[in-house]
Amino acid sequence: MKTLPLMLTACWFAMSAIPAQGQAPTPPRKVLKQPAKPIPDGPVQPNWSSLKAYYQVPEWFKDAKFGLFIHWGVYSVPAAQSEWYPRHMYRTAGVIKLHETRFGAQDKFGYKDFIPQFKAERFDPDLWADLFVASGARYVIPVAEHHDGFAMYDSKLTKWDAKDMGPKRDLLGDLMVSVRKRGLKFGVSNHRIEHWGFMYPTEGLKTDLFDPKYADFYGPPQPQKTGMPSGMGEIIDNAEAPQSEAFQEEWLLRTQEQIDKFQPDLLWFDNGINPRSLDPVKLRLAAYYYNSAETWGRPVTLTTKKDAYLEGTVKDYERQWQAPFSLQTAPYQVDDALGDKWGYVEGMGHLSAQAVLYRLIENVSRGGNLLLNISPKADGTIPDDQAAVLRDVGGWLKVNGEAIYGTRTWKQDNDSIVRYTRKGDTLYAILLAWPEDTLNLMALPQNIGRAKQVTLIGSDQPVKFTQNDAGMNVTLPGSRTGRHAYVLKIEGMKLSDPAAH
Repeated sequence: MKTLPLMLTACWFAMSAIPAQGQAPTPPRKVLKQPAKPIPDGPVQPNWSSLKAYYQVPEWFKDAKFGLFIHWGVYSVPAAQSEWYPRHMYRTAGVIKLHETRFGAQDKFGYKDFIPQFKAERFDPDLWADLFVASGARYVIPVAEHHDGFAMYDSKLTKWDAKDMGPKRDLLGDLMVSVRKRGLKFGVSNHRIEHWGFMYPTEGLKTDLFDPKYADFYGPPQPQKTGMPSGMGEIIDNAEAPQSEAFQEEWLLRTQEQIDKFQPDLLWFDNGINPRSLDPVKLRLAAYYYNSAETWGRPVTLTTKKDAYLEGTVKDYERQWQAPFSLQTAPYQVDDALGDKWGYVEGMGHLSAQAVLYRLIENVSRGGNLLLNISPKADGTIPDDQAAVLRDVGGWLKVNGEAIYGTRTWKQDNDSIVRYTRKGDTLYAILLAWPEDTLNLMALPQNIGRAKQVTLIGSDQPVKFTQNDAGMNVTLPGSRTGRHAYVLKIEGMKLSDPAAH
């Protein structure tokens, strides 16, 4: 267990404690005394106009199209309910009872007591990175710290981290080395702002959450103020954030530590940073990140949800059902889960490779990326069924990836089975199903340009086609290529509808 320098010694921050009904007043949050680091010199100042003038979406992000998200942490030990187990074990009746039955009462066996069981003893970052390459992903974003407040890396600002407790290993640091060695981009996701009140317990439940011995881990958690967002993703638009100024300063400091340690190509944030009242500290963060990246000599980006950042970010949509349904003028990202939970849960189901590919194709054709989440077990292994889907997706991309990577949008077709991407004057028509008869591509009438050649990627058989005023009629070969989706490569047209991005 590390000893922190005196300047990092935590203290109680004076604030108004709000009692819950029938409970003693909640102790105020414990935060670090040390202020956040100053903004390094560079082109970005902490204001929206400066951020707007500076920011451009990195070309590598536009080209990458497919990334992997990783929810892995102490919550993987109980492997029950969801990655929100640390909240529900103190707050939701069914999970409270489940926890008591399996592990003991919440004041005797609290969330902290899972940490020694989080050993990651079978974690091999090289095996993970090899699988990521095989999946066809071009970037990787593991969770650096989830709502539970446990850092998955070697932090100098807390002893509640994977290096000092549990695995006794710098999990993300080791993974970063393996991932970047293989040429993939590496980012981190940061959920610490949600830790403010995430684990606040239900009324009357005896817990370990307010024991002063664990205040530097639990906080202790703060109750939600009436009419305000909780600080963990349940955001009321334009409402005031509940976090104190001292907690915001600590959040900035701990985020700066991640920036300095990992030099992330992407820095991903959840809904907790959405409120406008957090703009001053968020702008300081953006200036720190982008000016730091200038010294690294690498283009980087924030990825945030809704209107958390008015400038300087790629907008992220949680789950495919919230994704745009039409072509977008700016790049975006959809984060979606392979499993039916984000963190590993025993008996969890998962999407098929075909479902993943359909999500990827839909978003790429509309100008977006897919960030697909996987859920490793507490021992550090990626479940075999998840790995099999990733390899299946990667197999399709190995054959058809030219229609995905480095492409831009063209236009949206009314045909329900066709999605278009393009590279210059090379057009790709991606078929989500194999047509029973001659395929008519109504988006390609001869008046927009005559194609010289049409090929079916992955096949050496000829593709016959004709064009007229109604579109392009294509007769596919008799045998299919693969099982999931099929790509026609159309060359020789002078496309008059340039990609927007």
